[in-house]
Amino acid sequence: MIAINKKQTGLKAILNFFKKLIKSARNEAEPVATKVRVYSRSEHNVSRAQISENALKVLYKLQKEGFDAYLVGGCVRDLLLGREPKDFDVATNADPEQVRKVFRNCRLIGRRFRLAHVYFGREVIEVATFRGAGEEQNDKQVLNKEGRLLRDNVYGTLEEDVWRRDFTVNALYYNIKDFSVVDYVGGMADHKAATLRLIGDPETRFREDPVRMLRAVRFAVKLGFNLHPDCEKAMHKAAELLSSIPSARLYDEALKLFLSGYALQTFEMLRHYGLFQVLFPATENCLSVEEDGFPRLLLIKALENSDNRIADGKTVTAYFLFAAFLWEPVQMRAKEKMAHGLVEFMAYQEAANEVIAMQVKSTALPRHITMAMREVWSLQPKFNARIGSKPSRLITHPRFRAGYDFLLLRAETGGADPEVANWWGKYQNANDNEQRKMTQPPRKASGGKSTRRRNPRGNGKESSAGKEV
Repeated sequence: MIAINKKQTGLKAILNFFKKLIKSARNEAEPVATKVRVYSRSEHNVSRAQISENALKVLYKLQKEGFDAYLVGGCVRDLLLGREPKDFDVATNADPEQVRKVFRNCRLIGRRFRLAHVYFGREVIEVATFRGAGEEQNDKQVLNKEGRLLRDNVYGTLEEDVWRRDFTVNALYYNIKDFSVVDYVGGMADHKAATLRLIGDPETRFREDPVRMLRAVRFAVKLGFNLHPDCEKAMHKAAELLSSIPSARLYDEALKLFLSGYALQTFEMLRHYGLFQVLFPATENCLSVEEDGFPRLLLIKALENSDNRIADGKTVTAYFLFAAFLWEPVQMRAKEKMAHGLVEFMAYQEAANEVIAMQVKSTALPRHITMAMREVWSLQPKFNARIGSKPSRLITHPRFRAGYDFLLLRAETGGADPEVANWWGKYQNANDNEQRKMTQPPRKASGGKSTRRRNPRGNGKESSAGKEV
């Protein structure tokens, strides 16, 4: 028994020795202490006047309770660019339960990584605990067989948290104590060089979370930054990993990608790296086939119009844009069905059902989105009916305006008759009398006399009631 215990002790000593070697090698590869650079208040342009009052409350409250608190991520990046951040994220050494005790208006969320949300009316300040290095997989850190992180609740220090973030420009920490910016990974230099660079080995980071490829595209387009060559190389190889991500999460990412005001550039960049075909496989297949020798332009025009509307401060509906994404697959399937004898309305209805059923496997479009898309598509054949009572009924349809805008888009890109689109533009702005005239059938010229028999009252024979007795 003593011999066995000595043997086990010896094995543990050997294992600990190798762990120290690995840890030492990792520290040499990522020399945190020697790389850290603190930029004083005079060396950067971040000001408390630009920071949300509620974010400042969270920072000061955590500091008052004895915890470290930093602004981190996109808000620091945007402040350095002179932009107004969409939201503010806080990083701290307090764990989620401790944060909840500090703030009564707090709720804990997340399974993959536990987060605290502090609510101030409509504004939410997200507070994340410093993440640990996660050197050993345990019940708090779970990876699947491809190496993707499924759960990651390993807490650590600021120095460890840096290496768990994705891009160097997102790993800058604003310290509320002395208003400095702390940089462990050369993020400030990449910021000035307008370079988007991953922290760590790109292939490993993309394998941990393939959605980072979509984030890379989104940030590069939004910020006007160039992707680092190592990042580009890895993306070309790792694009297929994106198919392992749950379709519901990809839907959320698609909204961020295409409703941020840079949809057209994003679309082109996604196609360049082979990522778009994972999000919209049926659309990618249609785009590779020209129509009558010309590229299909409806989607391009829809993305361009979306960006222009956002730039003008107008709203953009997700269902309209997704209807444009999937219109070509629906149209192609509908034409195939009509060629086999199916009537137009039924052909489009069946094509829509099939295309949507395929699409939700890639990006899980919610039911209210798919229903609105179907309505927009189903209205398109109905615009051809312009005689009788059908136009007056169609114009009262709840989706008429969206359907009409879609018709204009089709007419502008050669997919519909411009004369039909012009007619509907005049019809909806006309008064009742003008609308009745516009929907009357054309009169046929009569070449002969009317054959209808007239009523011979007063000119014929007397009736029996009118005879004299």
